[in-house]
Amino acid sequence: MNFDAFLTADGLVALVTLSVLEVVLGIDNVIFISILAGKLPAAQQERARRIGLMAAMGMRIVLLMSIAWISRLTAPLFTIMIVNHPVSGRDLILIIGGLFLLFKATREIHDKLEGEEGHVKARVAPTMAAVITQIMLLDIVFSLDSVITAVGMADDISIMVAAVVVAVAIMMFAARPVSAFVDAHPTVKVLALSFL
Repeated sequence: MNFDAFLTADGLVALVTLSVLEVVLGIDNVIFISILAGKLPAAQQERARRIGLMAAMGMRIVLLMSIAWISRLTAPLFTIMIVNHPVSGRDLILIIGGLFLLFKATREIHDKLEGEEGHVKARVAPTMAAVITQIMLLDIVFSLDSVITAVGMADDISIMVAAVVVAVAIMMFAARPVSAFVDAHPTVKVLALSFL
């Protein structure tokens, strides 16, 4: 790690700016983790949120460490001839991830509005492993944009990693109140899912 980068004015400005951007880009991640963790028994929810946020941090740091791979993701893989639009690896990840988010958000809205009351059906309660798996899949989608933003804003990898760690620490502190607020206000949950 290059600690000298933190001792310059440019380094400190980059750290603060990136940390704020990471929090802003990560708030949807916190909300979705809270919604998924809310399906677990109350005793497991806090643990699921912590694991989910730690997984998000790990995913972002791994992606930051593989900047060369990320830069290759923007190179066109093929072109859609009808509209003459090049499609890159990043586009494919975001398209597949976006479709997964649409599916999950639509299903959550359906369950919230019509699930238990609208239809009588036996449904198996989600396990911790199932929730963590879903969180990991979502983290890939949420992390990619966050990392590309970080790479575009800072030159030093240590500043990028520090910003991710600071942002996740802030999100961990905010996760419980955000979860409590989302759980107490079903309208906010539906609105957040609609935004996703």
